[in-house]
Parts: sequence; structure tokens; C-alpha cells
Amino acid sequence: MQIRKRGHAHQFKSFAQRGDALAWARQVESEIDRGVFVSRTEAERTTVTELLDRYLRQITPAKASRRPEAVRIAHLKAAFGRRYVAQLRSQEIAAYRDARLSLGLAGATVTKELATLSHAIDVGRREWGIYLPENPLKLVTRPRVAPGRDRRFNPGEETRLMAACRASRSPALPTIVQLALETAMRLGELIALEWKHIDLADRTALLPHTKNGEPRTVPLSTAAVELLRSWPRSVSGRVFTQWSRGDSLDHAWRRAVVKAGMLDFHFHDLRHEATSRLFERGLNPMQVAAITGHKTLQMLKRYTHLRAADLARLLA
Repeated sequence: MQIRKRGHAHQFKSFAQRGDALAWARQVESEIDRGVFVSRTEAERTTVTELLDRYLRQITPAKASRRPEAVRIAHLKAAFGRRYVAQLRSQEIAAYRDARLSLGLAGATVTKELATLSHAIDVGRREWGIYLPENPLKLVTRPRVAPGRDRRFNPGEETRLMAACRASRSPALPTIVQLALETAMRLGELIALEWKHIDLADRTALLPHTKNGEPRTVPLSTAAVELLRSWPRSVSGRVFTQWSRGDSLDHAWRRAVVKAGMLDFHFHDLRHEATSRLFERGLNPMQVAAITGHKTLQMLKRYTHLRAADLARLLA
């Protein structure tokens, strides 16, 4: 089927059925007459693999989560890679969602996969000329995400954990755990911490690279300053040279948690604990967000778990 309209580029497309060709022609001519036509040629000849590969080259490298996103993109390419972008349908995407959930994946994991594909399509529509009248991901219901963790120290757990850390074969473990509790930094931020970004006189630590992509300066408590002041410096310039990535600390951390007899306690729970303590010290939400780096109060709320008993004492 070919469409020629004065003032518009020549449009053509092949179909297996005459009825499909006529329906397409009526739609395109109607859009041209109403002045809303945008060519779908790129979307009809660009595969999902080509779209995601370009996204992986141009968009993903700027993200702090580029490694897990690359894994998500591999799963999406396996499922949809051979299809053209214009062929994506919400029903197929919903079926993919259900299949992934049936494998036992968490709702948050599947949601991130769908969000990656949705963002790639949006970037393609806005910036790469891969036009679709509507992003099919917008029509798909996202899986229910489990509520955020609310794990904090139970009575006696902090003492047992610190004792287990001090008994660890990793001498830096008690220091990094204490610093996490004092600063509410993420594990990756602590491991990447460099002496050149720490000002003990001003009691600040600069984090040039964070999860949300924006640098922030973290104020240091008196205890945090003392920890850093007593910690030996290495020629590498990093504070914690023992670990190169977060997962390299896993073994030492797991041994300490087991030795402390603590069930279901993650290193990231230290950030929950530290954030909640900032509120308990009387800081307001904007002050806490400036320390923790949360962009929205909704996200900050997920990391804040105030004990009802403590709130009751404030009401007395």
C-alpha cells in the first residue's frame, strides 16, 4: 500500500491481507488530513534488540545502576528482541510480566525490567525518531511491590553485632559498620570514600558519585570524625582498601551477622537504622534528606521507621 500526499513524504507498507492494508491507509490518511501524522517507519524497521542496544550504549553508562540494568536488558532482548518496536503489544508485555512472576521473581525486580523497556521506548520516541502513537508499557499494570523493609536493631543486637565485627578476620569491618550508622551512607558510597574528599576540620565528606547521580556532602558526627581520625591512611587514597565492591564484603558481613545471632539483617538495614536515628535526634525531613540524599519525601519515608514507643514518650 502506498500513500502520496502533496507536502508529505511518500508512505508505503506491505501487508499479508488487503483488509489490513486498507485499514492502515485510512488511518494514515486521516492523521495527515488532521495534521497529526508522524511517520512510524523507524518503529516499523527497528527491532527491540536494536533499540535496547542503543539504549545500553548511550543511556545506561550514565547510570549508577548500569550493571544490573545491563542484566535486565539481556532478559528483555531474549523475550522481545526479534520483534519490531511497532509490533509491541500490551498483551504480550503483560504475559511477560506474568511469566517472570511465575518464576518466583520479586515484584520490584519485574517492575524494574518493565521500567527499563518503557524508558527505552520513551527515549526512542522523543530523541531517536522511533515514533509510536503510545508507549504500550503505559497500558500494563505493574506488579505489586512488597512493602519496604522495616528492620531495625532489636534490644541487644547492636552490642552483639559490634562484638562479632571486632572478632572478625576483617579488621575494617567494625569501622565501616560504625561509620554506616553515623552517616547513613550506602555501602557502595562507603567503599568508594576517598581521603581527598574528607574534611575533618569542617566535619564533612564529599560523595561525588551517588546512586541518584547527584553528588552530595555528608556532615560527619563527632563519633564519625573520631573513627576517621584514628583510621590509618593508605597510599591508594581510599579509606577502605580492603574491598573493591559491595559484594566483596559479603562473606565477612554474613559471618558477623550469624555469629551475632541476628536473623534477616542486611548491611543496607544499617541505613534504615541510621536514617531513623536522625529523626529521633530531632532533625526535620529536609535536613535528613540533605544527609541521606533522598530526592523525595516518599522515598525518605521508606527508610524511616520510628518506634511507636518512642513517639508515645514524645506525646507524654
